[in-house]
Amino acid sequence: MKRGFSLRKSAEIKRVRRHGNSTAHPFLALIALPNDGLGIRVGVTAGKPIGGAVVRNRAKRVLRAAIQPLLAQIRPDHDIMLLARPGIRNAGSTEVQSVISALLKKAGLLKRE
Repeated sequence: MKRGFSLRKSAEIKRVRRHGNSTAHPFLALIALPNDGLGIRVGVTAGKPIGGAVVRNRAKRVLRAAIQPLLAQIRPDHDIMLLARPGIRNAGSTEVQSVISALLKKAGLLKRE
């Protein structure tokens, strides 16, 4: 994922988590919040309940790879946080991508065509 599409600052991440609307699945939770014309920005996190460092880093890589092809379909000007959950440990990238797509649709973040 390109740097321009990522949430990096702690204050931005806290703002999205505190004020955003969330939808969840056993693999991940998606939290979205409109921003002020800054484009689509995505943050990815995985906490200790996921597992050790290797497992957490794999989960974050899978989430980044899964959302990358969906960025063009997301409505502009939203900050999105993807929070890995323990169910993601054994999931593949294509499976996670379909879950993210379903959560984006449920949250009303996909463009209408």
